[in-house]
Amino acid sequence: MSERPQMTVAGVVLDSPDAQALAAFYQRLLGWNVVQDEPGWVKLGAPGGGPGLSFQTESAYVRPVWPAGPGDPQMSVHLDIHVDDLDAACLHAEKAGATLADFQPQEDVRVYLDPAGHPFCLFL
Repeated sequence: MSERPQMTVAGVVLDSPDAQALAAFYQRLLGWNVVQDEPGWVKLGAPGGGPGLSFQTESAYVRPVWPAGPGDPQMSVHLDIHVDDLDAACLHAEKAGATLADFQPQEDVRVYLDPAGHPFCLFL
């Protein structure tokens, strides 16, 4: 067996019908900087470094349903965002444009949907 090559996760990419609009939402939510902005592609970088968060325009994008039922488009990824004050973070997320999901599976976690329908969790 050969030695494993060096590999580093550089970021997460979310599809959207409008990469620029979804990136603007996450910029408001997280306060991250735009480090790359091209037609159909935007990358945000965390001020402290680490993996980035990118968005690509996908014309065939289908909004996921959460929680998905039989035959529903399922989410393929969600973001977990640690917060120090859940109530304040929820208010901020809603002001940024997030929608509180109807189904909330845990008392100390809040599931929100971004403008393209991707679920993300705020947790203590």
